Amino acid sequence: MDALKIISQDSVKSELPEFNVGDTVKVSVNIKEGERERIQMFEGTVIARKGSGVAETFTVRRVSYGVGVERVFPLHSPNVKEIKVIRYGKVCRSKLYYLRARLGKAAKVKEKIR
Repeated sequence: MDALKIISQDSVKSELPEFNVGDTVKVSVNIKEGERERIQMFEGTVIARKGSGVAETFTVRRVSYGVGVERVFPLHSPNVKEIKVIRYGKVCRSKLYYLRARLGKAAKVKEKIR
């Protein structure tokens, strides 16, 4: 198990921004369509972070045309090009799954003043 940890530490990205659950982030993802590649932006609220080390993932939720869309991103994936924090949220929970049942202003997260 120690050998696996050593190998996994080498592939961990070091230039990741500091973000938590409740923050609004903009994620740049590399998408392959046939032979072409492009970068797609996905902006939303981080509702969960799971795992640790190389296997860590985070879930981002946004409402697009009245429909809730969630995407799970591996934190250390080579397809995740950039993570940019737009605003910091003030929450007292580690998972914000309750936002799925809320609409409009009730689904807002208060902003943390830094």
